[in-house]
Amino acid sequence: MLGLRQTAQGPQGYEDPLTASGARSAVEAVLAQVLDARLREAHRTDAVFAAGVAEPVAAFVRRGGKRLRGAFAWCGWRAAGGSGDATDVLRTGAALELLQACALVHDDVMDGSALRRGAPALHMDFARRHRAGRMHGSAESFGVSGAVLAGDVALAWADDLFTETALRTPHGSRLTSEWRTMRTEMVAGQYLDLHAQASGSSGVEEALTVAILKSAMYTVARPMALGACLAGAGEGVLSALCAAGRCVGLAFQLRDDLLGAFGDPVLTGKPADEDLRSRKLTYLLAVSHRLAGAAGDRDAAAVLAPRTLARTGRDVARMRAALARTGGRAHVEAKIAELVATGVRQVDAAGADPAVRREFAALVEWAVAGPSERAGEFV
Repeated sequence: MLGLRQTAQGPQGYEDPLTASGARSAVEAVLAQVLDARLREAHRTDAVFAAGVAEPVAAFVRRGGKRLRGAFAWCGWRAAGGSGDATDVLRTGAALELLQACALVHDDVMDGSALRRGAPALHMDFARRHRAGRMHGSAESFGVSGAVLAGDVALAWADDLFTETALRTPHGSRLTSEWRTMRTEMVAGQYLDLHAQASGSSGVEEALTVAILKSAMYTVARPMALGACLAGAGEGVLSALCAAGRCVGLAFQLRDDLLGAFGDPVLTGKPADEDLRSRKLTYLLAVSHRLAGAAGDRDAAAVLAPRTLARTGRDVARMRAALARTGGRAHVEAKIAELVATGVRQVDAAGADPAVRREFAALVEWAVAGPSERAGEFV
């Protein structure tokens, strides 16, 4: 299976994939096994539920995704001295990818996003099936309700897989604590995002808090901590790796913000103007608005002001021009580079093996420096 080597422990035992790229492929293989098992359970429960909800969720999980969270969990495990049988860290990585699916499905509902990973978002697909089947009631309401349930299913599958894994390790208590904290941070970040948009906030610090809680922690920091826990890491190593992950995770989100404003939808798999049209609070927008005020650029300040919506393509173009003219875009690029360098240094300080440090640095460069635009490797 994708180059994995089975150990003497049986078909569920896999040796260390040795590279972050190998870990990504290994997580993909574990995900395939888990999804097949969950679909069999769904069909035993009810055929309509299986076809209407479980199968679309499984298809969504299988459709792209860079498997970053699984790869960073593996990096945390290896940086803390993990080696040999990698089954538990790969299963944890697969659980993280299922949690990511829940977050994306629900996020698309809340944002009203039409596309995800180059295809209709799940709530849009549910609405399409409602119309195609000439069902009663509102197709839009059915779509939203179906997507909420689909996200719930992905979350349940994630929790089930993680719990099964935690119970079979000697580190279950620490793992569960990290997982619980991560889920709380995710929900807190999502709510702060909603609250900032509704209140018209433009604060730089608030934008950073949203980015850290909503994305940075569960994309890199907590996955690395989970991997380190599986290796039995001490508190010092765990703290250093979590701090490194926080920096890298924030850099990843800032790159995503840039792609959300300037990326090519054909490559990113999602629209490039949704954040601007809705004036979603991002660090890019907040820092550009602050720079416009400091420079006395009244036009840019007005274009980027709270509650100013971009209703037309011309409005979006003006916002993009303001983001560049104020120096906000360049500032975010510099911030990304600074965060990446800090994160890599912190992994070095954790005492990781040189080969692991090189793997981590390569994974970070691949994840943050723009390859998220590559077709077929959507987040």
